[in-house]
Amino acid sequence: MTSLTRRGSATAALLALAIGSFGIGMTEFVVMGLLPDLASDLLPNAWAVDREATIAQAGVLISLYALGVVIGAPTIAGSVARFPRHRVMIVLALALTVFNALTFLAPSFEWMAVSRLLAGLPHGAYFGIGALVASDVLGPGRRAQGVAFVLTGLTVANVVGVPLGTFLGQNYGWRVTFMAVAAVFALATVCIAAFVPHHEGSPERTLRAELRVFRIGQVWLTLAIGAIGFGGFFAVNSYVASMVTEVAHAPAWAVPVVLVTSGIGMTIGNLVGGRLADRDLRRTLLGAFLGTAAVLALIGLTAQWIIVLAALLFALNFCGSILAPSIQTRLMDVAEDNQSIAAALNHSSLNVGNSLGAFFGGTVIAAGWGFVAPAWVGVAMALVGLVLTTVGFGLVRRRGRELAPAC
Repeated sequence: MTSLTRRGSATAALLALAIGSFGIGMTEFVVMGLLPDLASDLLPNAWAVDREATIAQAGVLISLYALGVVIGAPTIAGSVARFPRHRVMIVLALALTVFNALTFLAPSFEWMAVSRLLAGLPHGAYFGIGALVASDVLGPGRRAQGVAFVLTGLTVANVVGVPLGTFLGQNYGWRVTFMAVAAVFALATVCIAAFVPHHEGSPERTLRAELRVFRIGQVWLTLAIGAIGFGGFFAVNSYVASMVTEVAHAPAWAVPVVLVTSGIGMTIGNLVGGRLADRDLRRTLLGAFLGTAAVLALIGLTAQWIIVLAALLFALNFCGSILAPSIQTRLMDVAEDNQSIAAALNHSSLNVGNSLGAFFGGTVIAAGWGFVAPAWVGVAMALVGLVLTTVGFGLVRRRGRELAPAC
């Protein structure tokens, strides 16, 4: 096989995986843009009484999706580590198709809640195992870039898929949006089956063996960095539609425009983050957390101006997306030989952050502090992430000094 043919085959395989991650980006983030629509349609009685409280209540849909990721990532990734990875990816894409079909069929809020939990289950395993395949395709020294490539579909979804899904939901009903999401996953299933080549799993790895990763202290610390530090990103993004319309007083059509801007920031940040993490992981993480905290504080101070808010949401998504491949690379560094579950655990961690950010953001909104209050929640969470990152790398340096031979 010629170099050009190999390159073309690799590109086709990576694009097939990216289609699935595009669908995941849509299904995860489009709820944030449609939260008022979902609240008014599925909780009409509560909506008639108190809109802010109902939007906060509907925010549980975001938390339930994140809970599904947290549950599914380690259990699925650990259980399927021994199977051929290309077959696992086909099954995961098919499961995402079915579970998102259940979402657009939801007759009630309770049904919607269950479908969101189910839709989150394959998320972490898809990205984790897909990242291992992509890293293998790209070769040594480009692990973070391999991770970033798989995540690119998710970030592009925030440029194209989420704004388009929000537009469809606002104009034709939220069910149409999730019909489109299910169709994307169906396409991904076909493309993965056609273009992702045979990729061996690790036959010796069992769920019990993979779960040994939880004995490693640095794994827990890195998970906490993602779960708490990344939560600040979601504290604001979970309620961005209401911030645009209720705080900046922009019309509803401005929400998809702001989401496009945010998605561009996310895409650029993801690609930049992959390259920076390959060069200096510690500085990349510290810089991204500092930037995230600063941008969130500025949002808290200036969200009433729509142009400024749009620019700051771009910056927030840029900084936040640098964190995703960086934290995943850190997990792979500290997880020793438990690579399958480590790659998936990143998404458990980030979706705990999703859940915590949505929960704490909804709590301060429900308390009557307004739609700007989640930005200050985010500042606190980002600063905790900064401290935990400093502690984690400090412990590694200290241990290295203790193990170094005396001169």
